[in-house]
Amino acid sequence: MNAALHWPKHFYLVGGAQDPLHVKPTRENMGSKAHNLLQMSAIGLPVPPALVIGTHFTPSPDDCMLPLFSVGLPALEAVTGLTFGDPRQPLIVSVRSGAPVSMPGMMETLLNIGLCETTLPGLLRQTGQPRLVWDAYRRLIATYGEVVAGIPGALFEDEIGRTTQGRDERLLDFSELRAMSQRFLDIYREQAGEPFPQDVHIQLSGAVKAVFASWQLPKAKTYRELHGIDDAMGTAVTVQKMVFGNSGCHSGAGVGFTRDPTSGEKAIWVDFLANAQGEDVVAGQRNAHGHEVLAQTAPTAWDELQATARQLEQAFGDMQDFEFTVQDGVLYMLQTRSGKRTPLAAARIALDLLDEGVIDPGQAMEKTQWLTDENLSTLRLVGSDADNPGAHPATALAQAMSACNGVVCGEIALNAQRAQERAATGAPVVLVRQDAQTSDIAALDAAVGLLTRRGARTSHAAVVARQMNKVCLVACSALEIDEAGRSVRIHDREFAEGDLITLDGNEGLVYAGCLATVGVTDETLLARLHALREANSSADHSGHKSRPAKHQHPA
Repeated sequence: MNAALHWPKHFYLVGGAQDPLHVKPTRENMGSKAHNLLQMSAIGLPVPPALVIGTHFTPSPDDCMLPLFSVGLPALEAVTGLTFGDPRQPLIVSVRSGAPVSMPGMMETLLNIGLCETTLPGLLRQTGQPRLVWDAYRRLIATYGEVVAGIPGALFEDEIGRTTQGRDERLLDFSELRAMSQRFLDIYREQAGEPFPQDVHIQLSGAVKAVFASWQLPKAKTYRELHGIDDAMGTAVTVQKMVFGNSGCHSGAGVGFTRDPTSGEKAIWVDFLANAQGEDVVAGQRNAHGHEVLAQTAPTAWDELQATARQLEQAFGDMQDFEFTVQDGVLYMLQTRSGKRTPLAAARIALDLLDEGVIDPGQAMEKTQWLTDENLSTLRLVGSDADNPGAHPATALAQAMSACNGVVCGEIALNAQRAQERAATGAPVVLVRQDAQTSDIAALDAAVGLLTRRGARTSHAAVVARQMNKVCLVACSALEIDEAGRSVRIHDREFAEGDLITLDGNEGLVYAGCLATVGVTDETLLARLHALREANSSADHSGHKSRPAKHQHPA
């Protein structure tokens, strides 16, 4: 078949020749995530090849199935040199959502599609790693079961708990993972009323339809309502060759920002998990480590990532939020987008990018025009300052990782209903949860802050909290939640739901009760912002306006 004569409309390739019909890929028709993949590939960054099914198919996913399997998938196979469903050299793919605007964690992603009894030996042949094979397979069964078949994810999590008995699941060997996979297959059969699909084409069609359907998930609809996003734009679906961060001691997955999204400081900000897949970091159910672990795990990849961060800022003209995987020491880039940031960070990043020549004065004005002087003031605990952190009379109960700075005090709320009810009365509320999950977005909108026992600074929920400028502390290991008793314990201190606590996002500390705060303004930064505005105003009045700002697409 001559694909050049039959290339389907609304399909796009990343990492191969563009579609022969020369339909121009745009953010609107292929989604922002895929459009940015295309740009990263074009500037030579290591992006796994991908096939993109356009936003056009959101209302009717069935319409994309024939062209997907007859032309699109064969084109991806040709680019990768692998065959979907082949017993010796199988193509294994991820299936990801991607709207024209960024909606972090609001829609579904499925990894390891294409693994089945026929292809398991082929992946083992390709990698030589039985642990990787069985780890990927049990992940697929659980995720597919939850997202496509509607099986409660807690059933699979409970089985993981019974197997690990408190151990890190990354320490399970291949025989334990193989046994877990068999138990997952039993759970799937019992709950779904039919076996897990061993036909990889059924897997792929089910995954694609589920990702399109996730456009209408309650959390996605809530996010669109909160941010004024048009329901009609829809989402694209990206089918991408898998790379495996769970392939051993020189592998892992991570999320990073090219600059600190809380302060704007010019320092790469990375969360990383060795021997893990990307969902482990972004889903909010696992704790992650900083870049030091990446540097130890794969030093060459760490060096490449730092250089890549600089390339991304030059190419996109903004601070970037990116996802990556390291497989056997080799770096792969899976996503980039303009990073969500605090107002303080927005000012510093724009002004620094201007000073560095990455953007012009018009662009800097566009990025900062919404800021007020108050936005550059950060709440701090009375008695503490940047030179003497923590120097105040109160004793902290616990340490956590800070995903957004500032200080808030509020009543403890353990679920969305409580948070929304109390917030409706005017009470400040701190949402306290086991995990940082995007399903809590409505409650997070009502709350002043978020405290979680598990999660990473770069999890989707933490990213959303930072965008909403909510103080957010994650990975507070001293926190224990008693859902039935409607109480929490932090070390040896017990609190009932409704009791007051203070979150210090500047230092990553938790306190009992409400502590006094004071606003501290970064006067130097404020002066730089005023200087930009005065220069722009002078240029306007003299008739010599700054060069018009380039349109900054939401990423």
